[in-house]
Amino acid sequence: MKILAVSDTVVQSLYSPQVSSRFPKVDLVVSCGDLPYEYPEYLTSLLNASLYFIRGNHDRAAQNPLQPHPAPLGGIDLHRRSVNHTGLLLAGVEGSIRYKDGPFMYSQSEMWLHVFRLIPALLLNKIRHGRYLDVFVTHAPPFGIHDQADYAHQGIRAFRWFDTVFQPLYHLHGHIHLYGRNQRQVSTLGSTQILNCYGFQEIDVPSDKSARAG
Repeated sequence: MKILAVSDTVVQSLYSPQVSSRFPKVDLVVSCGDLPYEYPEYLTSLLNASLYFIRGNHDRAAQNPLQPHPAPLGGIDLHRRSVNHTGLLLAGVEGSIRYKDGPFMYSQSEMWLHVFRLIPALLLNKIRHGRYLDVFVTHAPPFGIHDQADYAHQGIRAFRWFDTVFQPLYHLHGHIHLYGRNQRQVSTLGSTQILNCYGFQEIDVPSDKSARAG
């Protein structure tokens, strides 16, 4: 199964009819936030793929009159929920650390509450499927991994705990802009691969996940 994950910036080479020939076998598009909603809508339409998303700290609130609709049309919001996409288990948490007033920004304590809200669904996944989760989708990175020293781009402590305990195959995030080749986009924590999806990342998920059961 192939995932095209996007975040934070519109990539013009993807925002064109050629995207379907560049990514001919994408099964789902995942938006990690801070994107105009018409962009992931366009991608999922051209690629004939399912769309999952969480909101970033720069997403507009639903009541904003400048936003034509409150979410990407046809997309499934992963915030504080677990979803089974044809055997692939996904869950997510929106937003970043609160560094000013605005929607989709939270304190570290509030992020812990978001993560705890996922636990019952993950335990049910373990019973039903033999594993907690395959893909964890957030806007902000986990604390100490891909984050930055300034407060606005601080990582989330609850996300690092989450990855350590539940060990999803992938943790996809955005929020951290990349400006040079020396910046790391991929890290590993235990058996979890953590990917900064600024711009885009293409992920090829192993089809046989049964080996993770137990």
